[in-house]
Amino acid sequence: MVDISERPRAHLEDPARLFPWALTKLYTLWVSATYPFASVGRNLSIHHTCVMNRSKAPQIKLGSQLIMKKDVWLNVIKEAIGEPKIIIDDNCWIGARSIISARNYIHLESGVTVDTAVLIMDHGHAYEDIRRPIRDQPASPGGRIRIGQGCRIGHGAAIVCPRAELILGPNCVVLPNSLVTASAPAYSVISGNPARVIDTVEPEEAIPIEARHGIR
Repeated sequence: MVDISERPRAHLEDPARLFPWALTKLYTLWVSATYPFASVGRNLSIHHTCVMNRSKAPQIKLGSQLIMKKDVWLNVIKEAIGEPKIIIDDNCWIGARSIISARNYIHLESGVTVDTAVLIMDHGHAYEDIRRPIRDQPASPGGRIRIGQGCRIGHGAAIVCPRAELILGPNCVVLPNSLVTASAPAYSVISGNPARVIDTVEPEEAIPIEARHGIR
C-alpha cells in the first residue's frame, strides 16, 4: 500500500519533477477558484490529469488538505440531481487512477486513504434491454455509500452499492482487490470477492493491523 507519509516533496529531490509539480499546483489553484463546487477547502493538491465535469461541480464537496493523484476521476452521472452527490472530507488521500462515481450519495469522511486503482460506485448499469447497446441504457437506481473516518481502501478494491446503503465504520481496512458490496462495523478487516469481514480489532490494536495481514 501507499505510504502517505511520503506526501508531495519528491520535486525537491528530483528537479525533473519540478515542472509537473508546478503544473499540478497551478491546476489546483485554477480548479479551486473557477469550478462552482458546493464547497471547497484549503490546501488541496489536485493532479493536473484529474477529471471532473465543471457542470457537475455544484454536486461535489471537497474538504481541506485533500490530495488527489494522477488520473483520479470524480464522476457525477447525468441522472443525478439535487443535493451534493460526492462529499470528500478533510485530510483524505485519493490514489492514482481511482474512480468515484455517484448517482445518489458517496461520502468519504475525514482521513480516508484510497490507494491506487480503486472503484467506489453507488449505482450499476442497466443491461436488460437486449435490443440496445448497454452504453445507451440508463444507470440503475443504486444506493448510498459512506466510508467512515480513518478507513483505508487497498489497491484495486471495488466498493459498489447496488441498492440501499453501504456503510464502512471508522478505521476499517479493505484489503487489495476486494469487492465490497455490504456494510461492515468499525475496525473491520475486509477481504475477498465477494468481501467479508475476516478480522475485527479493538481501537488500541488498530495501528499494527496492516502488518498482521501482510500489508506494507
